[in-house]
Amino acid sequence: MLLAQEVIAKKRNKQALTEQEIRFFVNGIADNSIADSQVAAFAMATYFNDMTMDERVALTCAMRDSGRTIDWSSLGFDGPVLDKHSTGGVGDVTSLMLGPMIAACGGYVPMISGRGLGHTGGTLDKFDAIPGYQTSPSSEQFEQVVKDVGVAIIGQTADLAPADKRMYAVRDVTATVDSIALITSSILSKKLAAGLESLVMDVKVGSGAFMPTLAESQSLAQSIVDVANGAGTKTSALLTDMNQPLASCAGNSLEVREAIDYLCNRYRNPRLDQVTLALCSELLQLGGLAENDDEAHAKLEAALASGEAAERFARMVHGLGGPADLLERVDDYLPPAPIIEPVLADSFGLVSGIDTKALGMAVVALGGGRSHPQDKLDYRVGLSDFCRIGDVVSEGQPLVTIHANSQASFEVAKARVLAAIEFSGEAAQPQVCIYDTLRAN
Repeated sequence: MLLAQEVIAKKRNKQALTEQEIRFFVNGIADNSIADSQVAAFAMATYFNDMTMDERVALTCAMRDSGRTIDWSSLGFDGPVLDKHSTGGVGDVTSLMLGPMIAACGGYVPMISGRGLGHTGGTLDKFDAIPGYQTSPSSEQFEQVVKDVGVAIIGQTADLAPADKRMYAVRDVTATVDSIALITSSILSKKLAAGLESLVMDVKVGSGAFMPTLAESQSLAQSIVDVANGAGTKTSALLTDMNQPLASCAGNSLEVREAIDYLCNRYRNPRLDQVTLALCSELLQLGGLAENDDEAHAKLEAALASGEAAERFARMVHGLGGPADLLERVDDYLPPAPIIEPVLADSFGLVSGIDTKALGMAVVALGGGRSHPQDKLDYRVGLSDFCRIGDVVSEGQPLVTIHANSQASFEVAKARVLAAIEFSGEAAQPQVCIYDTLRAN
């Protein structure tokens, strides 16, 4: 019979754990037969001594299997089950377009997303801005919307990867979050429990990313690709830039509006468009719905031009309890903030750098993100019309527009915005949007 302390000691002593030992320990996390102190000791031993690739695959699979795993085979889908996950950023609204676009191209997207964490916006918080939208539907409603519409974006249910929820809570208070082995298993256990055939990861790089350096992001992306493929799910990862906000805005209602404008062909921010199309293209190829980038892009452009992608978004919103006419009555359902004012440049200069994390924290300060888990959000607030790295700005020219619920919060956000934007007398280097794509060997 295995003992938890024996597993902990083995990892403490830099020895590789067997699949049986890992599964025993994870099952103990899930059924509470292993104490929080033992979970913390395991996490710390892993943090310092890392895991082999075989250990990472075993940990991910054990976490995936610690609760319910969804099997879509009985629903008779005529296309692959696909999904995307991002490590988080500011103005990262890609999920709202990707899901409907992939559905319009023949895929099925059961996307299980999260809420905002720190400076990063959460996909669920964006959907909570839509009146009536249910981010925690019944399993039956979730599966029915995926079948009928091809896409449903909801939150993690309690029965999916429950061991990860407990493990993460312990890691969060024991300074063991920053372990690539544990991050990999945490991300993938939830995704793979959703019964995916293929997954594309968007791993952010830069001042607004969880892993700010390219080397750190590459290590995480490679781990996710290798572990997911080792667990039987075809997966690729794109390394994308977060040295400035991805979309034209950051804030829950504002980002929903931008996603609707994109899907309805009213406006496509160039950086957001490049990343969204690249992720969609990779996913269509992973799922066998396109042979190459050219075919994938042609299908995606057709889905947008025909209005099919926008229609899928509208049907998903209505199927999960939101208004049937959201696309026609956006202003009614997503009202603006009471104060909308620009932040003006006080002198001439060239924008040479942006502290993207600081801009995300400005949105939090406005009430659009959480300082504490129980905080209620104001979905109207945020930032829009960002200046970009390389822009030449004159005195009195708008740098960012603030959407605030009070003059006091406007002033706090204004100070944060001004501190986040760097100016120089020299032109900035051309900005890369997509650094690399990592695929299975």
